[in-house]
Amino acid sequence: MSIVGIGEEGLDGLSPAARAAIEAAEVVFGGARHLALAGASVTGTAVAWPSPFERGIEQVLAMRGRKVCVLASGDPFLHGVGATLARHLPAGEMRVIPAPSSYSLAGARLGWPLAETTCLTVHGRSLDLVRAHLHPGRRLLVLTSDGAGPGEIARLMTGSGFGGSTLHVLEALGGPRERVRSATAAAFDLADVDPLNLLGIEVAAGEGARIIARAPGLPDDLFEHDGQLTKREIRALTLSALAPRRGELLWDIGAGAGSVSIEWMLADPSLEAVGIEERPERAARARRNAQALGVPGLAIVEGRAPDALADLPAPDVVFIGGGAGEPGVMDAAIAALKPGGRLVVNAVTLETEALLIARHAAQGGELVRLSVARAAPVGGLTGWRPAMPVTQWSWAKPGGAS
Repeated sequence: MSIVGIGEEGLDGLSPAARAAIEAAEVVFGGARHLALAGASVTGTAVAWPSPFERGIEQVLAMRGRKVCVLASGDPFLHGVGATLARHLPAGEMRVIPAPSSYSLAGARLGWPLAETTCLTVHGRSLDLVRAHLHPGRRLLVLTSDGAGPGEIARLMTGSGFGGSTLHVLEALGGPRERVRSATAAAFDLADVDPLNLLGIEVAAGEGARIIARAPGLPDDLFEHDGQLTKREIRALTLSALAPRRGELLWDIGAGAGSVSIEWMLADPSLEAVGIEERPERAARARRNAQALGVPGLAIVEGRAPDALADLPAPDVVFIGGGAGEPGVMDAAIAALKPGGRLVVNAVTLETEALLIARHAAQGGELVRLSVARAAPVGGLTGWRPAMPVTQWSWAKPGGAS
């Protein structure tokens, strides 16, 4: 099977090897645009990619052993069909001939080194994914879904305090319709944007811009909450105890405003989280926070633990910030954890603290007391006002890697 990347320049941009792979194929799969770009080089049966996408994958896999060519935009392994097929086929069964990706073409047009540029895609995804990358002075290349995408991102950025940023709209790169236009986010008025576009962003932050820091322990006022919030300093220490590792899934039981699971997901794009929250208004608030802080993929389950935990995918890590004293919650969390999985429980009441002390005595792990005091007015002077101390139990389930 051959997988050939093709750009907007069509046959003129293909290497002799790429053209030969298309010409020799009994069946050529591709989007309608790809097939038109390949033109007369398609001598076999041309099959337009069906909807839904998964049906096309099934059709391609059913032809294993035949001379099949799959056409893709640019680099098939950069958010492309090649990456999908590689989950089903060994590398030895595929011959991949990539073309320059849209990111490579955009970097070349703007003079931006890709190693110093953040490359994102919001194609078929939430635009909120851009938010976490809006840091002053950063350059972003964002692949959008359609002609409306650049304007929508401009409005999102302006509403978050980044209206002074410069946006470069790069359309139909590499072909005869190529066009590059620029505007600030606040004054974005570019019309008739080609659906095939990529957005280059030079980030500039105005006063009060919503900048999402890289370190755990975001300011409390970045979260919408009703007081049910793991406070900044405790949250930073909790994230340290949770110790995110690439590709892991977190259960956040008693999610409240969702602050812990949101910061968990911000630690790395590969991380996933499910927040379990029994109060609908808090669940809705956690969803809004996740969108506003750039992790719209946070899953929120409305329900009461332990019943709400049934049928959820097994977690690598569990955090219990509320409800640890409810019957069956801790036992259900421990039972669900994968071998080697980690459990972190925070307690502020004496009753829950007593449970954690007993668990620590019986099962080991680490037990710590966390306390924070903040300077506050005392009469006409200033003194320390302590917050409620938090008892934290951390434990690893036997049977896995440490």
